[in-house]
Amino acid sequence: MQHPLSLSELNQLIQQALDIQLHPSYWVIAEIGELRDSPRGHAYLELVEKTDQQILAKIRGNIWSYTYRGISSRFSSITGQSLKPGMKVLAQVSVQFHEVYGLSLNIKDIDPNFTLGEKARKRQETIDRLTKEGLMELNRQFILPQVPQRVAIISSANAAGFEDFINQVDHNREGFQVHWKLYQATLQGDQAAASMTLAIEQVEMANQAHPFDLLVIIRGGGAQLDLDCFDDYGLAKAIANTTLPVVTGIGHERDESIVDMVAHTKMKTPTAVAAFILEGFREFEDLLEKHLKILERNAAYHLQKEERKISQHGHLLKSLFQNQKNRAQERTNLLQYRIRSLANQAIKLRSHQLETMEGIFKKEVQGILQQQKDKMESLKTDLIRLDPATFFKKGYTRSEINGLPISKANPQEGDQLTTYGAKTTIQSTIKSIENHE
Repeated sequence: MQHPLSLSELNQLIQQALDIQLHPSYWVIAEIGELRDSPRGHAYLELVEKTDQQILAKIRGNIWSYTYRGISSRFSSITGQSLKPGMKVLAQVSVQFHEVYGLSLNIKDIDPNFTLGEKARKRQETIDRLTKEGLMELNRQFILPQVPQRVAIISSANAAGFEDFINQVDHNREGFQVHWKLYQATLQGDQAAASMTLAIEQVEMANQAHPFDLLVIIRGGGAQLDLDCFDDYGLAKAIANTTLPVVTGIGHERDESIVDMVAHTKMKTPTAVAAFILEGFREFEDLLEKHLKILERNAAYHLQKEERKISQHGHLLKSLFQNQKNRAQERTNLLQYRIRSLANQAIKLRSHQLETMEGIFKKEVQGILQQQKDKMESLKTDLIRLDPATFFKKGYTRSEINGLPISKANPQEGDQLTTYGAKTTIQSTIKSIENHE
């Protein structure tokens, strides 16, 4: 049986074997899974290799402070970014084995050019994917309002770029009114893309109730690494699919992010976005003034033209009126002559007719008067003949009951009967009544 070893002896053998078999250093491609800075300036990492989100290999690593300062400074100056988890790097490492802490890698150098190339590759993959899905030009299909009066803003309330934008929009010298609403979002760090995507969803919901004219995404300047979130596929897709035209002002003069590429309009800075919006107001105001001047010129031209027409028509009407007046006067004079002539003829005719009718009327009146005279004589004779006094003189009497003739009084036994004669009035009581039928 082999002589047993202590654990420390075994670890020493492993260390010796590694020292003998391995080169002093290797260039290794790996992804930074974790990165932690220590108070002493060291960096402690976990390097991983993945495929389809599955971890194929994992090992601890460290960068001592004197090396970390140089690596970090050179990496940031070349890539514009700081080392961070999720970043793929090409690192020069030496394999170390410690009896207590086990196997680890000591990182001696990191090639920033590899990271730049890797970032460019991922960026191009995102662009190709968006292009294949038809999202790169989708937002540009919207017609950008010339006068965007309601603006949704995605930014950070504490960002200097946001303050610059609001100050320029709210205090423009022309007094243009821009109504804006801020949707707060994180604009840097690992959560920035998700935060801005959520803000876009909030804008979309608000847009249904109170429509906006424009969506603006703005931030101040900052390090190149802050732009990583603006190359995120999910954020770019959300911007492409929004129902509003998007204007970006991310704050870098040289760099163009994928978000800039899918947006409707890209401006360099927040103040440039504000100037772009206000310029639309100014151009529209200039256009209105231009059209107003055109309207004024056209109105003056047509007014003068109509005044000339009115003047010409006035002279023509005056001439026509005078002609019509003369012709009317001639017709009036002719009518007056004809009226006088016809009137004289009518008067003579009516005078003759009246004389004829007068003779006829006199004869008819005399005949009517004679007839009425004869009727009066006949009535007079009848009245004399019918006078009660005439009857009384002949010996006749007249009897009444309560002022009514007997034929109309319905006499009853006991009624008082009054009998009138020529010289007497007799009161009698009815004793009996005999009917002669």
